[in-house]
Amino acid sequence: MKYLVALLALAGLYVSITALRIHYMDPSQQPPCAVTEKFDCGAVNHSRFSVFPAKTFDEAPGKHHIPVATIGIIGYALIALLALAGRWWLVFELSQIGFLCAAFLSYLEAYVMEKWCIYCLWSQCIMTAILLLSIVALVLRWQRNRRVLN
Repeated sequence: MKYLVALLALAGLYVSITALRIHYMDPSQQPPCAVTEKFDCGAVNHSRFSVFPAKTFDEAPGKHHIPVATIGIIGYALIALLALAGRWWLVFELSQIGFLCAAFLSYLEAYVMEKWCIYCLWSQCIMTAILLLSIVALVLRWQRNRRVLN
């Protein structure tokens, strides 16, 4: 199980690195993932929501923001390391945070920007799988510990 979660986290790491590359790409260039009017990762990755904290409309120059993809890179790397170390409770906690963040970003894409990023959708799916697998790992560990005590 730990290798499966670590492999999924590495896939999420790749997706986040690709999204970060598009974030820093020149906005005038057409990214390879701009396939339709509704699926345009360039528009999503250059939106005001692509950084944390989100940019405001009347923001003074010089304010520092962290790209959301960078946060994803850090999160996926931590999840991979913790999964390999067998620290399932921490994997569960981080995957909950990652899932909720990805769900919020999906909400923004669907109802605010009305554009989708294929990398964001992949990240949402990967984080959902990691969350479910961490729940399964915790339940299996709980059952094994219960059997030992009886």
